[in-house]
Parts: sequence; structure tokens; C-alpha cells
Amino acid sequence: MNTGQSLITIAAMMLLSILVLRINSTILTTDQVVQDSKFGLLATSIATSLIEEATSKAFDANTDSSNVTSLSQLTAPSNLGPDSGEIYPNFDDVDDYNGYTRIDSSMPSAVFKDSCIVVYVASSTPGVTSSTATWNKKITVVVTSPSMQDTVRMSTIFSYWFFR
Repeated sequence: MNTGQSLITIAAMMLLSILVLRINSTILTTDQVVQDSKFGLLATSIATSLIEEATSKAFDANTDSSNVTSLSQLTAPSNLGPDSGEIYPNFDDVDDYNGYTRIDSSMPSAVFKDSCIVVYVASSTPGVTSSTATWNKKITVVVTSPSMQDTVRMSTIFSYWFFR
């Protein structure tokens, strides 16, 4: 082999090394994106389940066994949360989830922290917390994890309807 062939061989080895490093970097980046997507999907599923569980309960502690006809009969905004003696999973109405937090380690690959906030909102301004009782409650579930880059925040509005 002469000097020209040796230089071409060295250049080919350098190009091959650069190509292998580039492919390895791409595979690692793709794996991180797949993991983030997986954790985001799990967090969304957890938040959806918690919202569905909460909205399967009565609208208010005063509506679980009877109907109400006046806003003054509903729980005051400052008293939203579990009544004395109520603990999860024995909540009986939506506002019992206010302030509820749990660490969910049932997934084998990550630990999630779930927290809920329940507030009254007016139908005309659902993004603004109402300082008085209304016929609408907004539940917001926040799911975080050290394994995720983002926080999943989901909300829904639960309204009181009573038909005679």
C-alpha cells in the first residue's frame, strides 16, 4: 500500500467513526422522545381517571341525598374539601377532591404525583375562580413526575342539574 491508499483508508475510517457516533446519538435522542411520550400518556391517563372518578360523585355534600334550589344551600367556597372524617377513597362529592394529593407508584417505570384543585366558576368566565358559590365547579388535576419533562394539567367543569 502506498501513501495515497493509506490516507484514503484513514479518511474512510474517520468517516465511518463519525457515522457510527451520529447514529448512536440519534438512537439515544429517539429513545428519550419515546420515554417522554410514554410518561406523558401515562400521566394523561392518570389525570383522566381521577377526573372521571371525581365527577361520578355528587355535585355537593348537600346534593348527594336531596336536591337544592338555592346557591346558599351549597358548600361555601372557603369550605371546599373533604368533610371531617372523610378520607379517600370514601369521598361522596366533587369538592372533597379539593387539596387531594397522592403519590402514585403503581407504574413500574415512574412515580407520579397527582394533585387536585376544586373551585367554583361562573358559566360566563370558566377560567376565573368565583368567590361565591355557583352552579359550576371546576376540577383541575395536575400530574408531575421526575421522569417527565412536562407537567400534565387537565380540567373539567362539573355543573349541577336537577330535573323534576
